[in-house]
Amino acid sequence: MSGRHFDIVASASHLSDRVQVYREQARAFFHAVMLLGHRCPDCEGPLAAIRDGWCRCMVCGRELDPTLAFQQCDHCGGAPRIRIRRYECSACSAEIISGFFFDGLVFDVEYFRQKMAEHREREAERRERVRQLLAGTRSPALEDLEINGSDASDLFMMLDAMVAPGIVIPASTPREQFNLQRYETHIQACLGTIEVPFDRIPPLSGNAFLDRVWRFIAIVFLAHAGAVRLRQAGTTIWVIPHEADGERQAVPGDLENADGIEGLAG
Repeated sequence: MSGRHFDIVASASHLSDRVQVYREQARAFFHAVMLLGHRCPDCEGPLAAIRDGWCRCMVCGRELDPTLAFQQCDHCGGAPRIRIRRYECSACSAEIISGFFFDGLVFDVEYFRQKMAEHREREAERRERVRQLLAGTRSPALEDLEINGSDASDLFMMLDAMVAPGIVIPASTPREQFNLQRYETHIQACLGTIEVPFDRIPPLSGNAFLDRVWRFIAIVFLAHAGAVRLRQAGTTIWVIPHEADGERQAVPGDLENADGIEGLAG
């Protein structure tokens, strides 16, 4: 190679960036083609995709699911409806494959919201059963006993011998308190509009170990709130701001963890 060093990592990163750009361009073209000829049911205005399976009128601003609005069952012409993670005909129950999804998944938001409510209710009942069980196993209260110095003279003599006169025990240093809001604000300020490796986020505390733990807790809370998205590449955790995440479904973050619901299909 004429003595030149070939950086395969940099080349792979460059190729990945180019593929991502091409993928986003293909996605935009796909949505433009699929919505071509469809108009807003309210004002006949043109429609633009804002994510997979969801679009907005460019005139009146109405948002809608184009699959429910424009598709029909291939078997009987019935209207589609959402069933958990797929569309089906409301008349014959045949599955309807959406023509408006590039590579995403459909979610029945009401179904997952109900499942999460049932899950929380079961958890509350379980905690109450555990509380009642523990309450029944508690030992009776210990009666206050008066300490008689004559009954413990040997103990007092040993304690006197252990404590040398003139030694002042220093007061403990107050432990630094964790401020979640301060860390969340700091992390969001460091992100801007691009993804950043977790270890590139500057510390706020002089205690390196505690600061790393607190920064990690903060990004988990931000991810749960939908403000950022996390992905792992090897040993690196990347923190992606919400504005840079164009593929996020409009489904509450905790719906994916509903009790009894399997993980997302790739």
